[in-house]
Amino acid sequence: MEALRHILIIEDEADLVELIAYNLRKEGFSVDSSPDGEAALGKIRKGNYNLLILDLMLPGIQGMELCRIIRNDPKTAGLPIIMLTAKGEEIDRILGLEMGADDYMAKPFSPRELVARVKAVLRRVSDKPVLEKLLKIGELEIDRERYAVSVRGKPVKLSATEFKLLLFLAERRGKVFSRNQLLDAIWKDEAFVEPRTVDVHIRRLRSQIERDPATPKFIQTMRGIGYLFDEKV
Repeated sequence: MEALRHILIIEDEADLVELIAYNLRKEGFSVDSSPDGEAALGKIRKGNYNLLILDLMLPGIQGMELCRIIRNDPKTAGLPIIMLTAKGEEIDRILGLEMGADDYMAKPFSPRELVARVKAVLRRVSDKPVLEKLLKIGELEIDRERYAVSVRGKPVKLSATEFKLLLFLAERRGKVFSRNQLLDAIWKDEAFVEPRTVDVHIRRLRSQIERDPATPKFIQTMRGIGYLFDEKV
């Protein structure tokens, strides 16, 4: 028997909450709701939700800011989010998705379509391969949940960007990536980021994780192409 899926609706329009909740419960979901961002954050940190339906315009903490907080917390970073908004402009949709929303619906919308999207997002999440908490490669250890790195048992201090870059390369060991590919993967559409930015972060990473940064064991340079992660024995 499939486990009951718990959904939190974060929306201040009581009639809309009732409509969404009715349609979700009809499909077998367990539903909770919160009328503002601050109360929702408390529930998220205490609860065990499988998906959030998050309105963009909320009292207190706005939906976009709440989404950012959720994504920046390792305990809730993987929680699926469908964002709702009265704004239909493309820029709002793009901002919502870039902030980490898994899907986006502009009001007014069909409750049946929302239920279909909830099911689709949950399917995508359940279809993702389960990754081990710890990624161990030789003397390097990366903790995906705690966003922590250690080398030979000693903690290494990395910035959020350095951690993302290291994890991206380590999870794809043996594959070569150009500077532009790494920019697209780590910096995405961030403005004014030059390809040489990648080189700077690679140098910083090497200074932290390599015994001898001048002859790196982990992050290797493929001249004229880019970088790859492939531990040298």
